[in-house]
Amino acid sequence: MAFTRKNVYYFEKPGAANTADAARIAVERATELAIDTIVVASTSGATAKVFADAVAGTKISLVVVTHVMGFAKPGEWEFDAETASRLRKDGVVIVTGTHALSGLERALSRSAKVGGGSRTEAIAEALRRTVAVGLKVAVECVLIAADCGAIGIDTEVVAVGGTASGADTVCVIRPANTANFFDLQVREIAAMPRNR
Repeated sequence: MAFTRKNVYYFEKPGAANTADAARIAVERATELAIDTIVVASTSGATAKVFADAVAGTKISLVVVTHVMGFAKPGEWEFDAETASRLRKDGVVIVTGTHALSGLERALSRSAKVGGGSRTEAIAEALRRTVAVGLKVAVECVLIAADCGAIGIDTEVVAVGGTASGADTVCVIRPANTANFFDLQVREIAAMPRNR
């Protein structure tokens, strides 16, 4: 029988209070597995800054996936422009793309004329409810980053998501493009909230 033993961290509660620990765990797991890329979700840029500090001095690349333009308000980007400029100067890749697990589907399900949930939203809800909100976010960010060409699909990445704000879920994912969603593999969960 062949197996490996690894640390898994469980946060007592979800949320932003776990961000610094999630960053440390992400760098630890990436280093342990010789993974050269961390993909992290960041809405305003606050989480991205914590992760940029965590990867500083390592050979790990950071890809930050933001909310799509107009997510909170039509035509507006929630990410802080000054933070984006600083991160880009430090070599961080920032990706803003259509949410792979909602996007157009959400427009249909919210419509009074069409109404009802979609298959895509059912997948997203299953990830959120059965494992963790942060897992759904991490998976979606990997899909978006792969679709935008910011990461390849042949090598594992450490992916990080959160619940509402900050980071609280760290996993290892073999990426796929959205059109090949079922080729994506969540290979490890390094950290997640135990109570959701």
